[in-house]
Amino acid sequence: MVQFNLLTRDGQAHVVAGEEGLSVMEAIRDAGFDELLALCGGARSCATCHVYVEAEAVAALAPISSDEDDLLDASDHRTQLSRLSCQLPLNAALEGLTFTIAPED
Repeated sequence: MVQFNLLTRDGQAHVVAGEEGLSVMEAIRDAGFDELLALCGGARSCATCHVYVEAEAVAALAPISSDEDDLLDASDHRTQLSRLSCQLPLNAALEGLTFTIAPED
């Protein structure tokens, strides 16, 4: 299991755990946080699983794909730390890092 920290939109902190290989989105959804809509189920077609990653996590993540980049461009809340949580596979490098659910567009 990989554990990471999650900040919900109301600022509450939670610890979420998921099996290595699942996406961050799947772990958040499986933990019962329904404010992360993930409408497309991880098909990289909606951007409703938008999260902010902590700056220290950027190096631990796979580079952003052009499809993910295009979807995030449509968000009014995009920052340099924006990612789609469905595109972030859980692995040991994410242990203890913090993800924040972005405001809903």
